Amino acid sequence: KEYVKDINDILFICQARLASQRVPQKMIKSFCGTNLLQILVDKVKSSKVIPVKNFYLSLYDDELIKLAQQNNVNFFRRSKESALEENETKVIWEWHDKLPFKYVIMISACNPLLKIQTIDDFTKSFLSSEKQGSFGVIAKKQYFWDQNKKMISDWPCHQKVMNTKTMNTTYEAAHCLYASRMDIIKEGHWMDTKTPPEPDLFVMNELEAFDIDYQWQFDTAEAIYKNNNLI
Repeated sequence: KEYVKDINDILFICQARLASQRVPQKMIKSFCGTNLLQILVDKVKSSKVIPVKNFYLSLYDDELIKLAQQNNVNFFRRSKESALEENETKVIWEWHDKLPFKYVIMISACNPLLKIQTIDDFTKSFLSSEKQGSFGVIAKKQYFWDQNKKMISDWPCHQKVMNTKTMNTTYEAAHCLYASRMDIIKEGHWMDTKTPPEPDLFVMNELEAFDIDYQWQFDTAEAIYKNNNLI
């Protein structure tokens, strides 16, 4: 199959740090006998699409750098500034003008249920796309209201009661797979130079997008991971 983009032009990267306030040391905290960052590294190494030489971990903490070295994977030594909670895009992703790639696919390590097949499919979708960015999303048939509690969902005019089966599909951000041109990051853009951005939307399974921000999510994800025989 011929693609619009060249796989060798794509940087695959995961940002990781230990300064999480809600789940301390989340990336290396024991999770099913391993840890979140190790799970992602193992997945990428098993990919049938991603060249391992194109995969980098963006790291500041010595413990995470040691993990990268033990796994023999590339790492970008990020600054203390980039590891802070809030900062400019071009500071957080300071590798944007230092690593020799045209595009980037960012993969979150906070989604242990994310399958390598999904990551590979996202990659192939981006390779085939003529757009400058792609974004993982979840398809929903649901009702939504705005900040003034006014319904913004498209309610069928003939319908008297709620029925999600009749709703038009909307798409929710999955926040685990992103693709972008590298050169637009220096201008503060991400995935697209438009405001708001208009990347290709890659529809994925909702469970795979389960994100760990809090301890209860960590515990829930660990239980699901065990029950799905992912260990």
